[in-house]
Amino acid sequence: MDFSAFNAAEQAHMTKVIEKKQMQDFMRMYSNLVERCFMSCCNDFTSKALSSKEEQCMMNCADKFLKHSERVGARFAEQNAEAINSAAAQK
Repeated sequence: MDFSAFNAAEQAHMTKVIEKKQMQDFMRMYSNLVERCFMSCCNDFTSKALSSKEEQCMMNCADKFLKHSERVGARFAEQNAEAINSAAAQK
C-alpha cells in the first residue's frame, strides 16, 4: 500500500493497524491448525505423550494445512494482481 499521501503520524498508525491485523490473522490460522489437527489425530488420552501414530498424524495434518494455506495465499495474490491490472487497464 502507498501511504505517501499521509503524514508521518498517520503512516505510523496505519503500519501499526496492519501489523496488528497480520498478527490476528496469524494467530487465527495457528489456532485453527491446532484445533483441527488435535481433533483429527489425538484420541488416546491414556498417556500424556503422543503415540507414534498420533505424532505422524499431527505432522501430516500440519503439513497439509500449511501447504493449503500457502496455496490459497498464492491464489489470492494472483487474483489480486489480475484485479489491479484490470483496473489499471481501464484507466
